[in-house]
Amino acid sequence: MNNAVSWFEIPAADLSRAKAFYETILAVDLHPMEFPNGLKMAVFPTEQGGIGGALAHYPEFYEPGKQGALVYLNGNPDLGKVLERVDSSGGQVIMPKTQISPEYGYMGVFMDTEGNRVALHSQG
Repeated sequence: MNNAVSWFEIPAADLSRAKAFYETILAVDLHPMEFPNGLKMAVFPTEQGGIGGALAHYPEFYEPGKQGALVYLNGNPDLGKVLERVDSSGGQVIMPKTQISPEYGYMGVFMDTEGNRVALHSQG
């Protein structure tokens, strides 16, 4: 096993709102997908062979929340720049940029527009 994580899904009650939030704070475009069973996703950009993930809307299966697993998104090169866009995009910073250690870099945590607690990691 090369990576502990291979895929993640962040619940979204309002997929359009969540997609706009993450596209704004991360300055990326998410790819929308719909499945025959009613599952809707907005997929984060991923390099081939990299770890991927998506926002997921399927009320029968997903419920946004601040408890449970904590997903760390890539905030490189400086997660402070991402956190600067959180509040104005409808989220809330709950842990500012904080150094883990010189070797492991920095972390920060925010609440997204859906009520999920999500973290960021960067080396700078």
